[in-house]
Amino acid sequence: MILYVIRHGQTDYNREDRLQGARDIPLNETGRSQARANGRTLAALTDLELPLAEFDWVASPLGRTRETMELVREAAGLEPGGYRTDPLLIELSFGDWEGETLDDVAMHSPHLIDQRESGKWDFRPPGERAESYAMLAQRIDRFLPTLTGPTICVAHGGVIRTLFNRIGKIPGDEAAMIDIPQDRVLKIRDGSIGWV
Repeated sequence: MILYVIRHGQTDYNREDRLQGARDIPLNETGRSQARANGRTLAALTDLELPLAEFDWVASPLGRTRETMELVREAAGLEPGGYRTDPLLIELSFGDWEGETLDDVAMHSPHLIDQRESGKWDFRPPGERAESYAMLAQRIDRFLPTLTGPTICVAHGGVIRTLFNRIGKIPGDEAAMIDIPQDRVLKIRDGSIGWV
């Protein structure tokens, strides 16, 4: 497996530390700059297995990941629209908490914050569509076998944390705490995983 993964660029929700989840929040100007920089990073890599145009390019269908993908491709010298989307890559849903900060949640549901902190991987926020990291990982387990060759993927922080768990073998609660930057490219190759 050869997989390069980029987290979408910053949104206003990211800047404000709001739980974004599956809400379709657009990039802000910082996020657009991050996406372009990641495209330049990919274009400058000298140890790519194939020319960039020959990779399979796939993104989450949310707007922030599609815009990131298009800016990455453009900055790398490729036609912006030459990619596909996969709904298995959508960020986990925070359910009723989406749009709130953890400080907001702590004001009305401190007991749930305590539960989350004692087992973040398996914790599921309230709400019909809410997911745990473990539930998201089951989606990623369905996504990974669909990869048929070297791939460049634009996704979300939660998705990348599950990759650290599934491919990097980092325990779930530890993987759920990893800080995922928006201005770096992650390389996964044959079970090894690290930032380039």
